Amino acid sequence: MQVPIYSWKNLQEAVKHRLLSRAEIEISDALESVKPILEDVRKRGDAALRAYTLKFDGVDLENLPLLVQGEEFAHADRVLPREVKEALEFVIENVTAFHRNQLPPPLSFTEVRPGVYAGERASSIPSVGLYVPRGKGSFPSMLYMLAIPARIAGVPEIRIVTPPNPDGSVDPACLYAAERIGVREVYRVGGSQGIAALAYGTESIQKVGKILGPGSRYVAAAKRLVSSIVDIGMPAGPSEAIVLADRKADPRLVCLDLLIEAEHGSDSAAFLVTPDPSLAEKVASLITHRVISIPEPRRTFIMDVFKHYGGIILTDTMDDAIEVVNAFAPEHLQLQVEYPFDLLGRIHHAGEILLGSRTPFSVANYSTGANAVLPTGGFARTFSPVSVRDFLKYTSIVQVTPTGFASLKKPVQILAEYEGFPSHAQAVIERTSFGDYREVSQAPTIEENLAGGHPQGDSASTG
Repeated sequence: MQVPIYSWKNLQEAVKHRLLSRAEIEISDALESVKPILEDVRKRGDAALRAYTLKFDGVDLENLPLLVQGEEFAHADRVLPREVKEALEFVIENVTAFHRNQLPPPLSFTEVRPGVYAGERASSIPSVGLYVPRGKGSFPSMLYMLAIPARIAGVPEIRIVTPPNPDGSVDPACLYAAERIGVREVYRVGGSQGIAALAYGTESIQKVGKILGPGSRYVAAAKRLVSSIVDIGMPAGPSEAIVLADRKADPRLVCLDLLIEAEHGSDSAAFLVTPDPSLAEKVASLITHRVISIPEPRRTFIMDVFKHYGGIILTDTMDDAIEVVNAFAPEHLQLQVEYPFDLLGRIHHAGEILLGSRTPFSVANYSTGANAVLPTGGFARTFSPVSVRDFLKYTSIVQVTPTGFASLKKPVQILAEYEGFPSHAQAVIERTSFGDYREVSQAPTIEENLAGGHPQGDSASTG
C-alpha cells in the first residue's frame, strides 16, 4: 500500500473537490436505495424491521422481541469483564461532569429597558431516538456520548436503536453503559430501517421527535430523507480526521494518530496536512510499513481510506495548510505543531480541535469528557458537537410593566403603520382608552416576582 502525497497547489480542482467532498458523495448515492426501505417500514412496521435485519445483518429476530429485556441487562452485567466496567464508569463520570456544566438555568430574564423584561425558559424535548452503530465494531462510547447529555437535559423518553449481534443479542458494554446512565429502552435494530422506525413508529417502537447519532452512509442517507418529519439534529456520517503538523512533529506520533480514525471504516477520511516535505515522506513510509501488522478487518479499512479518502496534503506554507483545514472543516482536528495556541485562533471550522501530541483522537473519543459525536461532511462550518443543548428547547417569556409599555407604545405604533398592520397599531393605541391601563392587571410583575421570592423567581436569573 502506498500513501498518496498531494501537492495542494498543483492539484486539479476536480481532485480537490473529491478530497473535500469525501464520503459525502457516497451518502448522496445511497439516497435512492434507502427510500424504499423507509417506505416499507412505514407501511409494515415490525415485520419490515425483522425482514431487513435478516437481509442486511443476517440475524433472525422472529422469536425475539425487538425491545431488549430486563434479563439481558442483568446478563450483560454478569459477562462483561470487570476492567471494562471500571473503564466505562470512569469515562461516564468524566462525560457527565463536562455536560452537567452545559445545563442552563430553567428561567432567565434580561431587563432590556426599564420595565421591559425578555427572557427564556429552557425545557427538555419530549422524546429522542439515539442511533448507536454496530456494524464495524462495538461502540458503547457512542451510547454514553449521546445518552448522558439527553439524561442531563431531562428528556423523559430516550430510545436507543442499535444493530444486534449474530445471535440477536445486543453488545453487553452498550447495555451496561445504558443501565448505568439510566436508559432501559434499547432496541435490537439498526441501519436505515432503525432510523425509519424512530421516524415513523412501529408496533414495538414509538416514534420520536428527534434523532441523533452517527452511522454508515445508509444511516446518514435515511436521516436526511426523514428530515421533513423529524428533527435529525447535527449531521453525523462516516468518521474523518486531519492532523495539522509542522516540522517539529514526531512522524511516529503523526502516523499513529492518522490510523485512529482511518480504522473506523472504509468510508472514513484521514489526512495529514503539512508544509514540511520531509515529514510527509516519513509519515507515508511509516504508515505503509505499520498497516501490515494491523489485524483484519481494520487493515482493509485503513488501506481503503488511503486509496479513496485519505492521504497527505503538502502545502507551501503553514498559512496554506490552515486554509486547507478550514476548507475541509473536519470532524476531528489535531494540531501537532510547536505552538498550537498560536494557530488556534486561525482555525475557524472543526468539530473538535485537539492541542499537542499528548491529545490523540482516541483520548478525545473516549475519555476527556467533551462530546465525541461531531459534525461531519463539512458541516462543522455551521454545526456544533452534540451537547445538552441538543436535547433542550427554549421558549421566549416576555412581560412589560406600565413603565415599559409607555416607552414601547410609540415605536410599535410607528412600525406597525409603516408595515401596513392597523390592528397591530390599534392594540397599543387603544389600550389607554379603556381607562388607566396601569390598573388593568394587578398580577405581580417579573421584577416583583424576582424581588419577592415568588416561585417563578426561585429558578430565574437576570442578565
